[in-house]
Amino acid sequence: MSGGTPRGGGGYIRQRHSQGYASGGDDLEDDACSRHQPFSLDSPRCKTWVEVLENVLWIASAVFIVYFGDMHSNMIYILLHDARIKRLPLYLGLLGIAVNIMIIIYESMLSWSMRRFDEKWELWSISALPFITLLGIVSFCLLSFALWPIWGFLTLPLLFTLFMACLVVFPHLTIIKLRTQNEELRID
Repeated sequence: MSGGTPRGGGGYIRQRHSQGYASGGDDLEDDACSRHQPFSLDSPRCKTWVEVLENVLWIASAVFIVYFGDMHSNMIYILLHDARIKRLPLYLGLLGIAVNIMIIIYESMLSWSMRRFDEKWELWSISALPFITLLGIVSFCLLSFALWPIWGFLTLPLLFTLFMACLVVFPHLTIIKLRTQNEELRID
């Protein structure tokens, strides 16, 4: 016998090795198609207590910022009525954030619908990332410039804290419950 693994009695045990996609052999056809592979979504892993504590701290600090504002009024009242705020950069920054959120929602819905037809949606989603990033940075700078007269240097960490709290909260907000097709019931 040629090749194989030595065995205690001097004989060899012949082994079958799958060559994967690189070979033109039928091993891939035999192994991959004959096995039953149940369709399952990746279940989210359990978060450690450190991750949960970090998320709670981001959310608690954002609530503190919104509720206490400048220690005289809450942040919503300040944004609506304070004369120290530069209004044009504030409105442009908020518009940039709204456009960013709409693009992200559109891209996620587009990728969900196109994923069933072909795999070209990944290129479309990736091409929007530089625009989303640039718009986010410009919005952050505009909001910092608009709110600088109220908090001064603290504007930067306050806005970053609000951004991180949004990153913690947004994945848990579902607009539409999307269900996948069950692959086992298909006949084609």
